[in-house]
Amino acid sequence: MPNNFASGKYAIAECDRCGFRYKLSELKNLVIKTKNVSIKVCPTCWEPDQPQLSLGLYPVNDPQAVREPRPDTSYNSSGTSGLQLTPGDVGYPSEGSRTFQWGWYPVGGAAANDEGLTPNDLTSVGEVGTVMFNVAAWSATTSYAQNDSVSYSGGFYLAVKANINHVPTDITYWVAN
Repeated sequence: MPNNFASGKYAIAECDRCGFRYKLSELKNLVIKTKNVSIKVCPTCWEPDQPQLSLGLYPVNDPQAVREPRPDTSYNSSGTSGLQLTPGDVGYPSEGSRTFQWGWYPVGGAAANDEGLTPNDLTSVGEVGTVMFNVAAWSATTSYAQNDSVSYSGGFYLAVKANINHVPTDITYWVAN
């Protein structure tokens, strides 16, 4: 039975994306969201169907949580780090170690307006230390930008303007920090 179309063995066609000429047999159909869109592209422009475009096409049952879970009160503390609490200690959770604390300002005590609503066994212990940082000594040959810091004659200075070879005591360019 004869075919209505020529074989196209030597046919030339343009890529619908880049416009370069190729043999018709080299061009591939583009598929978008599992549909053949009759766009012919060259091997360079061709890309496989993006799997993320198929989201929602197929039903997926992927439950993420248990409906109405119950707290596990069988654990009081876990691990062997030495930081575990024993009954009677400050911060010991009365319903088990897997009970979560929630509410506004949960560490160190609940806010006054939700005192009866939020049980709070969390306590904060610690202290604020000293922050140390190094500041380079001022140099006459260095170019300084605004907000650069330097040390000079036992003091610290912050540049208010970009400058070069202006001593930090010059208040036009520096401010004592």
